[in-house]
Amino acid sequence: MADNARAKRLADLIREVVAQKLQRGIKDPRLGSHVTITDTRVTGDLREATVFYTVYGDDEERAAAAAGLESAKGILRSEVGKAAGVKFTPTLAFVMDALPDTARNIEDLLDKARQSDAKVREASAGAAYAGEADPYRKPEEEEAAEAAEGDETDDTAK
Repeated sequence: MADNARAKRLADLIREVVAQKLQRGIKDPRLGSHVTITDTRVTGDLREATVFYTVYGDDEERAAAAAGLESAKGILRSEVGKAAGVKFTPTLAFVMDALPDTARNIEDLLDKARQSDAKVREASAGAAYAGEADPYRKPEEEEAAEAAEGDETDDTAK
């Protein structure tokens, strides 16, 4: 079992090697400049590596990029083996990163919330309070009300 620092260094190296090879070494048109390597994770035993990537484009381009990465997996693994110099080169698994989709969904939800807040603001623009503006009692007002009641009872008692 390797330590976490070694796995992290190997993950960083894999990310750099794969990104450079995708940019310069592989001539597959499906893997153009629209594929970005976002993260890499290596298991504790350094046997398997998961490479996360994003693709700029529509679903068709994403599917083409996934097929291109699967076909280039052997070349990329051999390049990682040359650069890493480890006894066993980790197997590579490519996974589409869900971060951009999640961020887009959050932005959509925030836009809906802003629109809802704007509608509430418009509806409350000319509204008035149902009761008094300040519905809470204050100690000074209670003392003044008690004093006024006390004056009225004194006047009726005479």
